[in-house]
Amino acid sequence: METQFIFGELDVERLSEALSLVREVFLEYEAPEYSAEGIQEFMRFIEPAAINKMLSEGAIHIWTCENDGQIIGVIGARSGHINLLFVSGEYHCKGIARRLFNMMAEHFKPAAITVNSSPYAVEAYHKLGFIDTDAEQTVNGIRFIPMKCVL
Repeated sequence: METQFIFGELDVERLSEALSLVREVFLEYEAPEYSAEGIQEFMRFIEPAAINKMLSEGAIHIWTCENDGQIIGVIGARSGHINLLFVSGEYHCKGIARRLFNMMAEHFKPAAITVNSSPYAVEAYHKLGFIDTDAEQTVNGIRFIPMKCVL
């Protein structure tokens, strides 16, 4: 049977599940390249209360991908800037990030989209059409490469 992925806006009742996925993927793939300060800073950013406040203020919009009722992908963005893009490791390279990216782009319809990519995700963003706009930087322990995709 073919896998059926379901894409849509986050059901706020499932925020904790979505953030658990973000946390797990971050710890597995990105945290090994971060300092303790960077890991703590990221964990503060994805605290449910903090994200819920951003959602209620319109400071972030989140979409998810599900498979068999389980959230396996998350994208969070504000206008033309991606704040979060995480896909469960077993679903990497299956087009999920691209579909989430396209949903976000269709919603906001920006001329360009920016992201501060972790070193781990740079190649994935290049595949989505992003180019580096500056050298790697570190702010509050968070390592990132500023990137942009012109639509």
